[in-house]
Amino acid sequence: MVDYKYKNFKDDTKKLIAMVKKFEPESILAIARGGYTLSHAMAEGLNIRDVQSMRTELYDNDEKRDKISFFGECDFQVKRVLVVDDIADSGDTLKFMMEYLEAKFPDVTFRSATLFYKKTSCYKPHFWVNEATDWIDFFWEKDFK
Repeated sequence: MVDYKYKNFKDDTKKLIAMVKKFEPESILAIARGGYTLSHAMAEGLNIRDVQSMRTELYDNDEKRDKISFFGECDFQVKRVLVVDDIADSGDTLKFMMEYLEAKFPDVTFRSATLFYKKTSCYKPHFWVNEATDWIDFFWEKDFK
């Protein structure tokens, strides 16, 4: 298990913001809950006010479910949207969301960004900072309990 602290998050988020700038996103879609903290920080760094969210559930603690549960809707009046989550672990969540969004909003360009990416993931984000080989214990999942 990797203990991911705020200092790592701050440094990695700055790196991710630098990578994403060339895409020039106009909106951010946070995949709840893992993408909330990162989306907020990226919105500040990229000066984006249009931050929306959709919720998926694929894990119960560290146990993967058989099926993704999906909640919520969004509305985009822009051309470029950054989809943000904390990690592409199995990749199922990001793959599901990207396919859903691209089908629902064919005139919008979507790009995905994560802090971590596992090479075993079925979906590779457009932007990512770290390769993960173990379970990541994010500070926002434990520091406030």
